[in-house]
Amino acid sequence: QVQLVESGGGLVQPGGSLRLSCAASGSIFSIYAMGWYRRPPGKQRELVATITKDDGMTNYGDSMKVRVTISRDNTKNTVYLQMISLKPEDTAVYFCASMGPGGTSWGQGTQVTVSS
Repeated sequence: QVQLVESGGGLVQPGGSLRLSCAASGSIFSIYAMGWYRRPPGKQRELVATITKDDGMTNYGDSMKVRVTISRDNTKNTVYLQMISLKPEDTAVYFCASMGPGGTSWGQGTQVTVSS
């Protein structure tokens, strides 16, 4: 089983930047990819970005594609999401996920609020 702990969310002004972190523990040897999803208020969860563990291949969802960068530090079992030029519509709960042969594990989520 994999445990995921997100950090870095909070309140940011429009146009601002934020970096989210997600630390994995537990059965990390089984992870082949990690990623970020978000759930805006009243909407369904959507893909933000994923990254494979071994070769760092990335995949970005359409909603934030040019404004986010996903990266990983395998020595720390941590994945990051750098977000720039944030907009009010980016307000959401951001979830970290890990993918492995047993399925997907989810973090508790971290709130990101973009507001002046």
